[in-house]
Amino acid sequence: MQLAVLYDIHGNLPALEAVIAEVRRDGIDRIVFGGDIVPGPMPRETIDYLRALHIGADYIRGNGDREILERLRGQETSAVPEAFRESMRWNARQLGPDDERWIAAWPLTLRLDVPSLGPVLFCHATPHSDTPIFTRDTADERVSELLQGIDAPFIVCGHTHMQFDRRVGATRIVNAGSVGMPFGDPGAYWLSLGPDVRLRRTDYDLTSAAERIRKTAYPQAAMFAAQNVLQPPSEAQMRAAFGGARA
Repeated sequence: MQLAVLYDIHGNLPALEAVIAEVRRDGIDRIVFGGDIVPGPMPRETIDYLRALHIGADYIRGNGDREILERLRGQETSAVPEAFRESMRWNARQLGPDDERWIAAWPLTLRLDVPSLGPVLFCHATPHSDTPIFTRDTADERVSELLQGIDAPFIVCGHTHMQFDRRVGATRIVNAGSVGMPFGDPGAYWLSLGPDVRLRRTDYDLTSAAERIRKTAYPQAAMFAAQNVLQPPSEAQMRAAFGGARA
């Protein structure tokens, strides 16, 4: 069995379509979606696309999905900065009761046995929480604190939109990167597991994708097209911005 692992799509349907096309070409058996399917510029279209996939799939919930779920339930937390709240409200308005039930059913973590790799624990940020930030630069001691009490030889995460493959003690931790909002060279980043571990990047038509996104009613469509598709922040910029990633 080969497994595709897709995190942080953020409603970027063109990027998702490109990755799924590559998944199909590779004959990959199953997909794990690691959270933050939404919010983003094409939430309705992305959800519909995923629900129509004829590939076996598992989902876990990310912090973005959780925030949208809260809005679908008529609640709004203070965790989202004011500048992004209207776009979150817009995302929630694109979805309905069936979507709420589907997203609410996604677990926070998932354990799968992957042939040749053994048991793998999937989480969005950490197994304890969907919000902590750690990168390839974060000290082992801090990562150990974030994983305290977790018995897992192999953890796959996302959330920071930057790939890495590192060991902390006896645990291997791999970040799958972001399909739809990468920090790094433009493209769609993901992971394949089995029989080995491959950090993947898929090229797609960025100009066409940006145009499709600009044509949506998403409140931040132009900014998303420019800053998340055509010219995303570099990994070096974001690693510097996160610093020691103590949060």
